[in-house]
Amino acid sequence: MKQKILKNMILIMYGLGIILPISIVVLATFKDAAELYQNIGGLPKSFNLDNYITIFIEDNFLIYFLNSIQTTLSSVFFTLLFGSFAAYFVIRSNKIIGGIIFALFTAGLMMPPQVNMIPLYNLITDLGLKNKLTGLVIVNIAATLPVVVLILTGFMRSIHRDLFAAAKVDGASEWKIYSRIVMPLSLPSLSAAGIFLFVIHWNDLLYPLLFITKKSKKTITLALLDFQGQYIIDYQMLFTGVVIASLPMVLMYVFFQRYFVAGMSAGAVKG
Repeated sequence: MKQKILKNMILIMYGLGIILPISIVVLATFKDAAELYQNIGGLPKSFNLDNYITIFIEDNFLIYFLNSIQTTLSSVFFTLLFGSFAAYFVIRSNKIIGGIIFALFTAGLMMPPQVNMIPLYNLITDLGLKNKLTGLVIVNIAATLPVVVLILTGFMRSIHRDLFAAAKVDGASEWKIYSRIVMPLSLPSLSAAGIFLFVIHWNDLLYPLLFITKKSKKTITLALLDFQGQYIIDYQMLFTGVVIASLPMVLMYVFFQRYFVAGMSAGAVKG
C-alpha cells in the first residue's frame, strides 16, 4: 500500500514537472509584456489573441511556418522513399554487396554532424543551394537516410523469404515484389520512421542556421532566434512562437500515436 502511494506521488510530481512549465508558456501567450512580468504563472486577465495576430502579420510567421512545412514534408517523403529503395536493395542483393552497402550506411551513423559542417557548407555554396529550401531538403535527406535504412532493413529482413520465392515463381518482377509485397508489409515501420523524421526535421536548427541567411527562407525554429537580442528577450512573442512551432508535433502524436507504437512494436517482435 505504501509503495503504491509512493508510486502515485512520484507520478503526480513527474506530471506536474511537465505540465507546469508548459502551462506557464501557453498562458504567457495571452498576456502583454507588462502583465507577463507582473503575473508570470497566473491566469491572464483576458484570453486575447493579440500576440498570435502580431506574430503572423508583423513578424511574417506564416511564411516561416510554410517554409518549415515544405522543408519537413519533402525531407520526410524523399528520405522514406530512398531509404526503402536502399533497404530493399540490401536484402535482395547478394550478401557481400548488400553487406558493403549496409556497412556504408551504418558508418554514416557514426559520423558526428559537426565534423561535416565546413565541407558541407562549401559544397552547398558551390552548388548554388545556399539560401534555398531545396538545399536544406537535400542535406536533411543525407543526414537521416542512414537511420531509415537501418530501421527498414531490420524490418524487411524479417519478411519470410518464401513470399519472395512464391512471387518469383509467379513471374513477378523486382518492382512488383517491392511495390505489392514489401511496401504494404513495411507500412508500420514506415509510419514509425516517418513520425521520427518529422520531429527531427521540424525541430532542426543546426542546418537552417548554417545554410539560411535570407529572411524569406527562414524556417520556424530559425525565426524564433529573432526574439532574442544581445541584451533583451521578447518573452511573450518568443513563447507564442514556441507554442505555434509545437502544434504540428502535438497534433502528429495525437493522431498518429497508435501507428508509431504499432510500428515500433512490429519491429521489436519481428526483428
